[in-house]
Amino acid sequence: MKVVKIVVPPDKSISHRAIMLASISEGTTCIKNLLMGDDCLRTIEAFRAMGVKIDIRGIDTIVHGVGMQGLKRPKQPLYLGNSGTTMRILPGILSGQDFRVVLKGDRSLSGRPMQRIVEPLRKMGVRIKGQGKKEIYPPLEIHGGNLKPIRYRSRVASAQVKSCVLLAGLFAEGSTRVSEPVKSRDHTERILKIFGCRLKVKGCTVSLKGPARLKSPRVIKIPADISSAAFFMVAGCILPRTKIIIKDVGLNPTRTGIVDILRRMGGDIRIKNKRLKGKDCEPMGDIIVASSRLKGIEISPLEVIRAIDEVPIIMVAAASAKGPSVIKGVGELRIKETDRIKSMVRNLRKMGGEIDVRSDVLRVRGGSNLHGTRVSSYGDHRTAMSMLIAGLVSKGRVSVTGLDCINKSFPGFLENFTLLSLTKT
Repeated sequence: MKVVKIVVPPDKSISHRAIMLASISEGTTCIKNLLMGDDCLRTIEAFRAMGVKIDIRGIDTIVHGVGMQGLKRPKQPLYLGNSGTTMRILPGILSGQDFRVVLKGDRSLSGRPMQRIVEPLRKMGVRIKGQGKKEIYPPLEIHGGNLKPIRYRSRVASAQVKSCVLLAGLFAEGSTRVSEPVKSRDHTERILKIFGCRLKVKGCTVSLKGPARLKSPRVIKIPADISSAAFFMVAGCILPRTKIIIKDVGLNPTRTGIVDILRRMGGDIRIKNKRLKGKDCEPMGDIIVASSRLKGIEISPLEVIRAIDEVPIIMVAAASAKGPSVIKGVGELRIKETDRIKSMVRNLRKMGGEIDVRSDVLRVRGGSNLHGTRVSSYGDHRTAMSMLIAGLVSKGRVSVTGLDCINKSFPGFLENFTLLSLTKT
C-alpha cells in the first residue's frame, strides 16, 4: 500500500475572520498559518487600505489592531477580486464606521447576490446601495454609523449572513440577535469569544451586546482547511492500495459533514490526535484515509449544510461508488463562484457519468466508467480540483482547462496532486 502525506492549506473561512477581528481589536495579533490564497490577500489589502498595518513574516502574519473606530476612509473603492466571503462579511464591520466606502469585485463576484446581507443591514439603519432592484449585486456602496440593534431571522442557513449581522451588532447600542433555520458553521462565534466578546448561543440563535470592545488574544493558530482536505479524502477512498495522511485539520463539528458522509458511504477514515488547546479557537486533528469500497447513499439537506463546499468532490465519490446516490438541498451551489451544479454535471457527463438534476436534488448513478476527455474549471476552484481528482480514476487522460483559479484557496494543490497521480493504475 502506498502511503502519501498531504499538506493542505490553512482554513480560508477562519483566515478571513482572523484578519478582520485582529484589525479592529486593541493590541497586536500574531496569526500563525494564515492562508495566503488570493481571497485572503484581498482581505488583507482592504484593511491595509483602511490604515491597518499588517506584516507578513513567513508563516506569521502580524496585525496591528486599530480598535473598533480606528479604521480610516480608503482613498478609493476597495477591490475584493473574487472573494465572496469578504464581500458578504466585511460590510458588517464597515456599517459601524463613520465614512462612505465602495466595495467592488471581479466579473464573477459582481454577479453574486447580496440582498441577503443588504436587507438586515438596512434594518439596522445602514445606508447601503448596490446594483439591481429585486436582487442586489456588487458594487456595494456603504455609509456606516449610528447603528441600532436588530433581532433578525434569516431565511437561509448562512454563516456569511450571520457573521455580517453579528459584526455590525458589535457597533450597535443594545442586543443584536440572529436566528437561522439550521445552525450554520460557527467560526465567527468561536473567534469572537477569543477576542473577548461575550455572546450567547442557544440552538440556532446567537446574540451579543454592543457596543463591544475587542482585545487581541496575541496569538491565533489557523488549522488546515477541511474543505481542502476533502479532495484528498475522496482520493484516498477511491484510489486502490493507497493510504493518505493529512495532519492538523480543522475539525469544527459544523464543518465535518464530509467525514460523516464518506463514512456512511463506507469510507475508511480515522481521526487521530484530536485536540483543542489554550487559545486555539478551533478543534483540530489528523485525518487518515485508506482505500475503500464506497456505496451510494442518500444525503439529506441537513448534511449538505455541513458540507456545502464539498458537494462537488462528493459528486466524484458518488460517481465512483457502487449503486446510486441522491444529494438533496444543493440549491446554494448555484450562487457560488460559478453555478457549481451546472459545471460539475456538464463535466462529469462529458466523462461518461450519469447524473440527473431536478430542482435542488442530484441523482448520481454509481459505478460510472469515467473516461478521459477535456473539461473546464469554469473559473471555479472547487470544480477544477474535483475534476482533477476524478481524472485519477478515469480510463484515459483528463485535461482540465483554467487551473489558475485553484490559487483562490489551495496554492499548493498541484504539487500534492502530483504525488497522487503516480498511484493511478
